[in-house]
Amino acid sequence: MTLNESEGGGAERELGCFECGTLNCYRRAGEFPPFCPGEALDDGVLQGVVAEYGGDSIDARVSRAAAEVEGVFYGKLTRVEETIEFARRIGARKVGLATCVGLIGETRLFGKMLKANGFEYRAVLCKAGSVDKTAVGIPEELKLKPGSFEGSCNPILQARMLNEWKSDINVVIGLCVGHDALFCRHSDAPAITLIVKDRVLGHNPAAALYTSGSYYKKVMERRGESTPASSSMSRSRE
Repeated sequence: MTLNESEGGGAERELGCFECGTLNCYRRAGEFPPFCPGEALDDGVLQGVVAEYGGDSIDARVSRAAAEVEGVFYGKLTRVEETIEFARRIGARKVGLATCVGLIGETRLFGKMLKANGFEYRAVLCKAGSVDKTAVGIPEELKLKPGSFEGSCNPILQARMLNEWKSDINVVIGLCVGHDALFCRHSDAPAITLIVKDRVLGHNPAAALYTSGSYYKKVMERRGESTPASSSMSRSRE
């Protein structure tokens, strides 16, 4: 079964979880829609995935710890507290902090909380290595301050430095969109997110969704092609 998206400028696509009106997979109190991708799964495939949550593998321990934190502390703890509780429940001792240079203050506060709870921690800034953006192929005019040295974000190095330290778990604190993906891709330890960067909305990206029908309607509009950054752009923090 497909959905025609021609009115929105898109091609036809398969119906799936986005179009589901029952969400029956959560409580099984109703019926599944005929296009449910979960119900269409081969039972062997499903059981194979479920089996990965058993035993004492890192995937199994992460899965159980996440469910335990949700079940015990639902609506009671902040994400900061949940992160500490989660780390404790997977038996982590060494916590790596992959932080944006612009959120080093928040990272230092979180480090104090980790120390108070008996964890070791190590922070690696996004600018570690201090290589100019032009060295990784970024044109001078796309710098925030063209004509000056501007350190490139280096999420792969962040991951490798924490891998060398042998962190048990890594926490992402405000890495740029895309740089967070690179960090998680190269991190040996499980990586979880504490803060998602949103410079406009005070690091609360969900606000754009909540206000998409009122104050922030522009997020529902199709974006045009991006233009190079103005040479007059100037920011003090990334």
